[in-house]
Amino acid sequence: MSLKFITAEEAASLVKNGDNVGFSGFTPAGSPKAVSVEIAKKAEAEHAKGNPFQIGVFTGASTGDSLDGVLTRAKAIRYRAPYITNTEFRNAVNAGEIAYNDIHLSQLAQEIRYNFFGKMNMAVLEACEVTPDGKIYLTASCGISPTVARLADKIVVELNSAHSKNIMGMHDIYEPLDPPYRREIPVYKPNDRIGLPYIQVDPAKIVGVVEVNLPDEARGFTPSDPVTNQIGQNVADFLASDMRSGCIPSTFLPLQSGVGNIANAVLGALGRDKTIPAFEMYTEVIQDSVIDLMRNGRMKFGSTCSLSVTNECLQSIYDDIDFFRDKIIMRPSEISNNPEVVRRLGIIYMNTAIEADIYGNINSTHISGTRMMNGIGGSGDFTRNAYISIFSCPSVAKGGKISAIVPMVSHHDHSEHSVNILITEQGIADLRGKSPSERAKTIIENCAHPDYKEILFDYLKMAGKGQTPHCMSAALALHDTLNKKGDMRLINWEDYL
Repeated sequence: MSLKFITAEEAASLVKNGDNVGFSGFTPAGSPKAVSVEIAKKAEAEHAKGNPFQIGVFTGASTGDSLDGVLTRAKAIRYRAPYITNTEFRNAVNAGEIAYNDIHLSQLAQEIRYNFFGKMNMAVLEACEVTPDGKIYLTASCGISPTVARLADKIVVELNSAHSKNIMGMHDIYEPLDPPYRREIPVYKPNDRIGLPYIQVDPAKIVGVVEVNLPDEARGFTPSDPVTNQIGQNVADFLASDMRSGCIPSTFLPLQSGVGNIANAVLGALGRDKTIPAFEMYTEVIQDSVIDLMRNGRMKFGSTCSLSVTNECLQSIYDDIDFFRDKIIMRPSEISNNPEVVRRLGIIYMNTAIEADIYGNINSTHISGTRMMNGIGGSGDFTRNAYISIFSCPSVAKGGKISAIVPMVSHHDHSEHSVNILITEQGIADLRGKSPSERAKTIIENCAHPDYKEILFDYLKMAGKGQTPHCMSAALALHDTLNKKGDMRLINWEDYL
């Protein structure tokens, strides 16, 4: 069967109001960049005629502006899952204009298969190669591509020549069976291969191939500063100490690291600490810092869902593919984030928090409890199943007006039952084996900023006795003070008694 080459506009014409469309990509890496723009133009044209036009959007995680951004500005999104970073999309969600479902990344593909969201009408996949017999070779990520490709009525392939065909062979495409027939995911070490290097589809479903030459809309991250560097050093010091004590095997364990400047600072500190042996990663995202660690011999292997690196870094991988081919593997998100595999491999999990409370509960997603930031992403997949779960954040924000350590989190994503270690630039709180009251004293003493220690200890005295002491009239008083006075330090506890 021969492939049919069409324009992005022709591909968009196949999308109808109310359709569910699954896109490739996990972060901007591997996301379509042409068809989505034409879908946005179609939405604007239909709206100008007075006609409704909105679609459901399903991706592996966040995407670039040419997907989330343009569709948001065109008011073309009715429903979106599972994770976002685009500012305009975030504003629309917080204004109540888009139905956003913040789903654990490991669960979305299977929930699509379970038909929780209805029919998948179209899949739009970015590829570096597609063959007449239905083999689709993805670019810099996997996401939910295998599932939406298999279930969609129609498939459009964006054949992107900006990505080298050298990347062919670096993917490991595997879909588990659904209950009651599911077996174990046969990943027993990070570099195990269990699937195919391509997505195999019925070629009759490929309604068109759109040729493009568009680089990924790679995101840069804020450079490290003294605070993030100290957080990174604290994490490395803790892990080195835990290894010396025998809690972590002397061979070390695979790491999972979040995204951003704190994650980069942590990885940099781990790379510099030569008491920690060269290590592996079983993670959802690889950043530039990981590639540097590989080149320096500090990272042996990286299993990921996405090469979320700068375009310069990605090109360097393509140019040196013989070096990287046996050091990187890309998997679908339900495998890269699979809780069963995380528990089996003994992953050391590290991520950032918006805020933590004095008992170790974590808010990863909402500002002041109501405004969505990005979403839970894969943090829930890893936290509960990790060998050690570590959350870190600066102790204060907005010049000290906001404390990241509060009496009670304003939104609850990860419970105290799943959080082992809390780290700020102030220090390390090891919560393992401690009762709630012991946790509270440890967190305040080691992680809270000096401006807030007395404030938090005063709250603890007010809370009195009990298994998990709280003064319910004052539990969110710091947040209320911020809303009213603009600075948590201006709290007057007597106002809340």
